[in-house]
Amino acid sequence: MAAHKLTWNGFLIRLGVSLVLATFNPSGYSYFHWLQASLPDSISALQAFSGVIMLIGWVMFIRAGRRSLGFTGFLLASAFFGTLFWLLMDWGLLSAENIDAVTWLVEVLLAGVLAIGMSWSHIRRRISGQVDVDDTDGNA
Repeated sequence: MAAHKLTWNGFLIRLGVSLVLATFNPSGYSYFHWLQASLPDSISALQAFSGVIMLIGWVMFIRAGRRSLGFTGFLLASAFFGTLFWLLMDWGLLSAENIDAVTWLVEVLLAGVLAIGMSWSHIRRRISGQVDVDDTDGNA
């Protein structure tokens, strides 16, 4: 069944849809900036509706990642990307003075953690042959 295969495209889609960059980014084109431009006056219905959609997305990604990776897996994924960040700074490929570059990298790494969480069940099945089964309510 092709629908159950994880592809690099599927991983990249999960990475792109993770909402991290849409929520905030240093370019000035993000939900945060859109909302900030409306304050302190009022928030529009479209902004509120968009915020609820983004919140649903964040909850979905975090919940799926938590179920797939567990606390330890999230900790390890965060440690992996955190030490990658440190390594890039240690090698001089990234300067702490360049706040925009640091912000972009932190956001891409956060999106990576969320994407790994969304994709981990597929990756584990490919590596080990083990299948994750979610709890069911007994109505299946």
